[in-house]
Amino acid sequence: MNTPVQDFSHIPAHSLSIVIPMYNEAENVEPMIARVHEGLAGYPHPWELILVDDGSSDATPNELRRVGAKFGPHVRTVELMRNFKQTAAMQAGIDAARGDVIVTLDGDLQNDPKDIPRMVGRLLNEDLDLVSGWRKNRKDGLVLRKIPSRIANRLIARITGVTLNDYGCSLKAFRASVIKNVKLYGEMHRFIPAWLATVTTPRRIAEEVVSHHARQFGESKYGISRTFRVILDLISVFFFMRYRARPGHFFGGAGLALGTIGGAILAYMAVLKFALHQDIGTRPLLMVGFFSIIMAVQFILTGILAETLARIYFESGAAKLYSVRNPDNLTQDEAWHKE
Repeated sequence: MNTPVQDFSHIPAHSLSIVIPMYNEAENVEPMIARVHEGLAGYPHPWELILVDDGSSDATPNELRRVGAKFGPHVRTVELMRNFKQTAAMQAGIDAARGDVIVTLDGDLQNDPKDIPRMVGRLLNEDLDLVSGWRKNRKDGLVLRKIPSRIANRLIARITGVTLNDYGCSLKAFRASVIKNVKLYGEMHRFIPAWLATVTTPRRIAEEVVSHHARQFGESKYGISRTFRVILDLISVFFFMRYRARPGHFFGGAGLALGTIGGAILAYMAVLKFALHQDIGTRPLLMVGFFSIIMAVQFILTGILAETLARIYFESGAAKLYSVRNPDNLTQDEAWHKE
């Protein structure tokens, strides 16, 4: 059965890199690659497919090499030496990408590659930096997936100021020049729009309704426990969005507040002792004032150290959080899929 060719005439000239992290998805490899080619059938612009094996323990690496060789050199495999988790795998794919536009999606066949051209067209025609997918009709369990996701989306939007209906959708289209300025670590792939807002304005971030399918093969790698990790990561995002370049303001502000409280308490104690000649040695308020001053000094010193570390970070290249086995080292002009 022939796949109908879409109309891509509205999409400006560009080169496209599609990044798909995969972990223990051997059964999904060939259908995933085939769907990407179906979704981009007749695509007039050069594109490449980057499949990142995140240290899979099943046959995923062998399948990636076998199927990739069958489709051609534009299907590239980045094989991580162990399981570094999804964020590092996504960062590895982004680092390997050579396109002007980078699209990410999951390798479990729940995202539909046919949505890619529409998202890329909107990104370029509307001069955006990110078009994020919105799984409006999500095909997941209500209790373990949908409800926690809705709560997390509202909480993230409220704290970060970047309002999206679906932070968890991996199908996203980025302008490469922007996303390559953001370094992902930990489990921060859920907060990419928020991180992106640290290098661009939220006005250049948009959302597009995309298709979502039920998982056909394998099992989900995520459970309800991810909710707690999201909360911890959200605290980090809040801190870095506001104080990444000036951590001394955060710690110094807390230190000055405690110092003011402690100084006021000790001044009051001094008046009682020397002016009114009262015994203050057994008063708990004296200990509160004393330890407030100690904590204030610690916070201020921590702020100075944090400022020093921030300067080191911004003035030197950050180390990568993954190791790649046998990188392909392609040049900018090699191994593109062209019609």
